[in-house]
Amino acid sequence: MLTAKESTKASLFGEEEKGNGGKQPIVYSYPLVRYTDMDEGMRKDVMDVCTMACERHTANNELCAKMIKEVLDKKFGPSWHVVVGEGFGFEISYETKKLLYMFFAGSLAVCVWKCSY
Repeated sequence: MLTAKESTKASLFGEEEKGNGGKQPIVYSYPLVRYTDMDEGMRKDVMDVCTMACERHTANNELCAKMIKEVLDKKFGPSWHVVVGEGFGFEISYETKKLLYMFFAGSLAVCVWKCSY
């Protein structure tokens, strides 16, 4: 099982040489997909929705997740599930080709998946 904090440290923070020989972490500000099995078109649409929601609700992860879920339910049919946060792990069952796990603005992780009901 992979936690968001472990993934963040491993994937998002590189190190950049400073003039005095020390190292300074690099924090990426663009969306970074950690794992997905979606086809290219759906992946792009879902990433756009997640990015828009994260930008609109920077201070409230709950509203961000709610917005992502509502948009994905309308666009791709029910029932989508969303987790937004900085420190979580997960083990889920999901429909094939319907999972995206990404990071936004450094350490904010977003996991979206669809389940059959």
